[in-house]
Amino acid sequence: MARPRKFDETHALTAAMETFWRRGYEATSTRNLSDSTGLGQSSLYNTFGDKRELYLRALRHYYETHTAEQTALLDRPGPVKERLRDLMVHAVDTDLADPEASGCFTINASVEKADSDDEVREEVRRHFTTVERALAETIARGQRSGEISAEPSAGTLARQILSTYYGLRVLARIQKDRDALLGIVESTVSAL
Repeated sequence: MARPRKFDETHALTAAMETFWRRGYEATSTRNLSDSTGLGQSSLYNTFGDKRELYLRALRHYYETHTAEQTALLDRPGPVKERLRDLMVHAVDTDLADPEASGCFTINASVEKADSDDEVREEVRRHFTTVERALAETIARGQRSGEISAEPSAGTLARQILSTYYGLRVLARIQKDRDALLGIVESTVSAL
């Protein structure tokens, strides 16, 4: 006789995150969440609260996993321009490999919910600010080493790259030409 599977909250939260990510907040039903997590509706709400609370927890989980992965690419050793390129190429390749063209969960949340929900807006802002700060720190290192021009400021360059980075994430949902997307990456990095 098979032993019952032990409940894994992280696994269930990851499943809920992926469901919201692929379907969006409004299109995700309690049934979708129950199916993806393997929890009955009452267990789902007893564990995670209501749909909105679960959505916020899913955004936080995305921050802890995917946003952390993005900033880790910038923290590696090596030339600064190479790390900036790697961040953008990683995003392009990840997005192009997704058959559902789900894009970035944070961007999706910013478009769908951030304008109408203060807590979602703050969570999205936290994601964007974290990536921007990591970019600014990386660029400042490159400016100190002489790899990147000292002007404009690291903060200004970080915001420019952040705009390009998130723009690539949106474009990759509809533009399937990897070479065209990599051309944007190369022109951005070479302009530094």
